[in-house]
Order: sequence, then C-alpha cells, then structure tokens
Amino acid sequence: MTAPRTPTTAEELRGAGLRVTAARVALLETVRHGDHLDVEALAAGVRDRVGHVSLQAVYEALHALTAAGLVRRIEPAGSPTRYEGRVGDNHHHIVCRSCGTVADVDCAVGHAPCLDAADDHGFTIDEAEVIYWGRCPACATRSS
Repeated sequence: MTAPRTPTTAEELRGAGLRVTAARVALLETVRHGDHLDVEALAAGVRDRVGHVSLQAVYEALHALTAAGLVRRIEPAGSPTRYEGRVGDNHHHIVCRSCGTVADVDCAVGHAPCLDAADDHGFTIDEAEVIYWGRCPACATRSS
C-alpha cells in the first residue's frame, strides 16, 4: 500500500478557493519554512523566490491565506505581528522579552482549548490563546 500523496502548495491554494499565483505559492512556502516570521521577513523571502513583490501584495496575500485557514497570525503584545504555517491545532507560544524569539508550546494538559474559563459568559469555547513570556536560553545566559 502506498502512502497518500501530499498535495502541492498550488493544490492547497486551489482547495481553499484561492487563485494560484507565484507570489502566493512563494509566500505560503516561506511561512511554512520560516519560524514565526514578521511581514518584512516574509516579503524578503518571497522576493528571494520570485523577484519583486510589493509589501501591499504580501499583506493582501497574508490576509487571504489567513482567512482561508492556511496560515495563522499571532500578535504578541509589543512585538510585530508574526505568521506561521502550523494551523489546525490549539498550540500556544512563548516569547523572549529580550530578543523577541517566538517558539511553539503544545497544550500542557487536557484537550483543546486547554483552559477552562472561570466564567464562559455563555460562550461555547473552542480555542484558547496563551502567550508565555520569559527569556530564551541565549538571552538568559547573556544577562547573568
């Protein structure tokens, strides 16, 4: 029995109802191969792959990819908006207060949404967004 074939990036875009362009393919691949990159870093990655692309085009493509559920947008307080390709689960993040490094943190206990609200105000909760703050190992070593 053969393993199921992984869809191409273009097939994923089509499957999400998005038009396939070289810039969108490059952007989705850059997000997935990056590590919580901001818009400037993503734009540079797309330009490395396809040549000139405007920052506005990158913002528009990110909006479309996020709305389609192919990309996740995270907004740590005091840090630029970041994008990641890990979607479809309820993981969290840890952010270094010194250098801004962001890393994924799986749910610590239980099932999504990982946390039970003390008062859900009648909402049906399906996701919790938690951001842990601290210092990464490199910054902790430098400050001691």
